[in-house]
Amino acid sequence: MKTMVVGASRGLGRALIEGLGKPGDTLIGVSRSQPKDLKCSPGTSLAWIEADLAEPLAAVEQIAEQAPKKLDVLIYNIGIWEDLAFSEDYRFLNDSDASISKLVDVNITATLLLLKRLVPRLLASSRPQLILTGSTSGLRQSGRPEVAFGANKFALNGMADALREGFRQQSLAVTVLHLGYLNTDDALCMPLQEAAQRGGGERVPVHDVVTMVDALLRLSTASFVRELVMPAIADERF
Repeated sequence: MKTMVVGASRGLGRALIEGLGKPGDTLIGVSRSQPKDLKCSPGTSLAWIEADLAEPLAAVEQIAEQAPKKLDVLIYNIGIWEDLAFSEDYRFLNDSDASISKLVDVNITATLLLLKRLVPRLLASSRPQLILTGSTSGLRQSGRPEVAFGANKFALNGMADALREGFRQQSLAVTVLHLGYLNTDDALCMPLQEAAQRGGGERVPVHDVVTMVDALLRLSTASFVRELVMPAIADERF
């Protein structure tokens, strides 16, 4: 199986690179630079593509040029947010025009351009899977005030719906992960029970997300998970 993780250098993306893969599988990471201390699963092969999606046109061409001609799984894990997002100091009216434009370029423009180039490579697989990292901020009545970030995640849901319909006959499985607040401070090397305690139960360990993604990759060709909502158990919004 050939799996590409876009946004793989840290946090959840890094955890997916380190936690997925079986002997004989190939993992392809994409980020601005490759971390030097990755610990991948035994027997897996690792490749890396260095590209900065803050410059969408140049980045997607770099990725398309270096990506395999066939992919089985594409995990799109890119997403930036406002400087003061998720804090009491956030104010939409204080966001600069430049920062909003950058959010759209990275989270929407780059996503569309890269999917246009890589979906055909997924369709060459007998079991093509596209997994998009969304957010509970992209759900209706999410309880969050971040306007640009929320709009971007709503857009991701729209992309997923359209891709499912456009490529249903080619059996493209498209899953959106609606994730709540993540504990990205503790890597997979941290024991799960310890990682689960950080934040008083208000943050989801990356270990749990890796477990769910691994389950998605084990499904038969007869089914798929359309959306997965995964908040922290102490998140009062859910």
